Amino acid sequence: MSQTLTLAPGFSDSVHDSQQAFRALIDALARPGQVRHIGPALPGVALGGALARLLLTLSDDETPVWWQGLDADLPQWLRFHTGAPEAPSPDTASFAVLTDLAQLPTLADFAPGSAAAPELSCTLLIELPALTGGPSLEWRGPGIADVQRVGLPGLPDDFWAQWQANHAAFPQGVDLVFTCGDAALGLPRTTRVRRLEGV
Repeated sequence: MSQTLTLAPGFSDSVHDSQQAFRALIDALARPGQVRHIGPALPGVALGGALARLLLTLSDDETPVWWQGLDADLPQWLRFHTGAPEAPSPDTASFAVLTDLAQLPTLADFAPGSAAAPELSCTLLIELPALTGGPSLEWRGPGIADVQRVGLPGLPDDFWAQWQANHAAFPQGVDLVFTCGDAALGLPRTTRVRRLEGV
């Protein structure tokens, strides 16, 4: 175990920083497709600033986190600061950290909640190379006045077909937060997505 990474700092001001990150996330999910600033990278933590700060803000000892093939020091770092245990499989996770876009699990691999308790679904935190510049998409639904144009690069070809099935399962289904560097963009299960340009 690498003590340096395991004991890497969390927030410098835990109350203020976590409140700021939480407000920004709530705003991102309330206004799907709009990029929100979460915060800069944390010293010694091998994650983008937004992803690291959201994990520190959202997780606790009752929210298992599933990690997609990251360095073993990262789950230990998070557990040190928040108590969050490591989920043994995607379907047991409250949150999932996804950073390898070429090897993404399917959305159906994660817990969708139940009809009686849809809030028990998993929230996926997906790190992208950018939050713009990908295939053109139209997003519609709650929190969007008419249509929101979005272009997320690097996702698998069948990703949006998976999303359609996830959206159709409402009120069950997963919610997504895409991050890149210090920014994030929310995609709640209530949002409809249509691909443009014949792709």
